[in-house]
Amino acid sequence: MARTIIITGASSGFGAMTARALADAGHTVFAGMRGTTGRNAPAVADAEAYASKNGVHLFPVEMDVSDQRSVDQAVAHTLEQAGDLDVIIHNAGHMVLGPTEAFTPEQIAQVYDTNVLSTQRVNRAALPHLRAKRDGLVIWVGSTSTRGGTPPYLGPYFAAKAAEDSLAVGYAAELARFGIDSVIIVPGAFTSGTNHFVHAGHPEDQNVVQAYEEYYAGISAQVGEKLAALAPADAVGPEEVAHAIVRVVDTPKGERPFRVHIDPANDGAEEVNTLGDQVRVRFYERIGLTDLLGPHA
Repeated sequence: MARTIIITGASSGFGAMTARALADAGHTVFAGMRGTTGRNAPAVADAEAYASKNGVHLFPVEMDVSDQRSVDQAVAHTLEQAGDLDVIIHNAGHMVLGPTEAFTPEQIAQVYDTNVLSTQRVNRAALPHLRAKRDGLVIWVGSTSTRGGTPPYLGPYFAAKAAEDSLAVGYAAELARFGIDSVIIVPGAFTSGTNHFVHAGHPEDQNVVQAYEEYYAGISAQVGEKLAALAPADAVGPEEVAHAIVRVVDTPKGERPFRVHIDPANDGAEEVNTLGDQVRVRFYERIGLTDLLGPHA
């Protein structure tokens, strides 16, 4: 069944891969990205060329997830052009690298804005439509860092992704009676094939950075090398995240998994999440709210 999908952060990385994979699968995809006439104009051209060459329905749309007006306009444009909306994919995110103390509070707030508050802006714009038709799917692209191995110098990013995960869990129960499905995609650390590390932000307080260098010099490179070494030689690449999302979208409502892990390095998140999700199910059973564990027909 072909669906109309809007995805955030689709200019590169997981977002661009997922937008193309979903379009290839026959869906109509509105690929949200900011700066479509500026910094991301090449990404727009690439997406349009891909759509033309492959005969698929892939449409770049201006969407700055830090701006509610921009988000509202993107969702309105999607509804106007497609006449419907079935799937929301929260993919936009931004990584930062460096000692946590060296980030200003304003910088950490910005990390939360991009990785957490952006999802609320999109939900407030799009969920009224899904609730009205009592159907739909919300996909959250999270991170194994919320529950698995948490190497140093990524603290603000990990904290933000953990907040996004908690928000996703809460929304899943609150949307169930509207017939809206929720799935959390949990990618591991892909050290190549995406721009997460290349485009990562860095702390402003260089005095603190230098103080940490005395004891932690080279630790980011060490972590990156070790993470790459943990993945087996035949490990899947980041494109598998896109393939996993396509499978989720194509799975009938009520049969979709609550979480999907794609983690070549196996940092332990799947074990912890599995236990946590089991505890969640048992708790809902104890308080008589098992109907909130999946979308209503």
